[in-house]
Amino acid sequence: MKSNQIRQNVFPVLAALIWGTAFVAQSVSADYVEPFTFNAVRAAVAFVFLLILSAVFRRLRRRDFAGSAAPRPHARRDLVLGSLCCGAALTLATNLQQKGLETTTSGKAGFITALYIVIVPVAGLLFRRRVPRAVWLGVVLAVAGLYCLCINEGFTVSSGDIYILLCAVCFSAHILVIDHFTQKVDGVDMSCGQFLVVTVLSVIGMLATEHPSLSAILRCAGPILYVGVFSSGVAYTLQILAQKDSNPTVVSLLLSLESVFATVAGALILGDRMSGKEYFGCVLMLAAVVLAQLPERKKPAAI
Repeated sequence: MKSNQIRQNVFPVLAALIWGTAFVAQSVSADYVEPFTFNAVRAAVAFVFLLILSAVFRRLRRRDFAGSAAPRPHARRDLVLGSLCCGAALTLATNLQQKGLETTTSGKAGFITALYIVIVPVAGLLFRRRVPRAVWLGVVLAVAGLYCLCINEGFTVSSGDIYILLCAVCFSAHILVIDHFTQKVDGVDMSCGQFLVVTVLSVIGMLATEHPSLSAILRCAGPILYVGVFSSGVAYTLQILAQKDSNPTVVSLLLSLESVFATVAGALILGDRMSGKEYFGCVLMLAAVVLAQLPERKKPAAI
């Protein structure tokens, strides 16, 4: 397998595995700290981790390619703009997700978050990209699956499910923004920049709406460090590196495996149990995200 194929296929699966297991850590942390506080701390941890990693990579590049590589035109401007856009989308997505995890299970949140796999190609309509029929069928299946997951016998949707659904929309925007900027800037540098933005925005939200407690943060220091270093620092960087020269819908298909990992992790570690209707909804949503990414059948050439 070529190095590009490894990057484009293995990196997203590793990111999905990390994110899926991180749902457990996030769910545990939600019992101790509020969303903005949690994400401010995890983003700060990720920023410091990536700042060190970026400095190491920069030193290695200077040693191995000293004077041989000229900086790209507008590279600094693109890095700043990309970091701001990615950071803003990620701030909304992660805080909505953490808020939703206060009242919904980790496995359920993982599957609803996977709706971005359908939203990403549908969003292509805004850029005048034709959407195959399979994608529309995938949307229908996803809606049916979401109904089975979220609608209880009283025909109501919990607030946690709505937050997670909005989080899926924001993650879709994050994927599309990365697709635009990843060809122009260094992936590790942009990942570092986006977490600086997430830290600043989350701190503002924390100070404005929450009452952070150092003792509460220390009680879940382990899960926060795991999410900060691995889920944020490592996994989101793997996503950015994987999307370079790749089809964002193909990468998003592999990233959607996080929903499977989240369900398995929630059942094994937290003891989460879902009803038969909810499991059926998971099957429908998984079918939707796979169907939405199937290659379009080409019409036979006219003789």
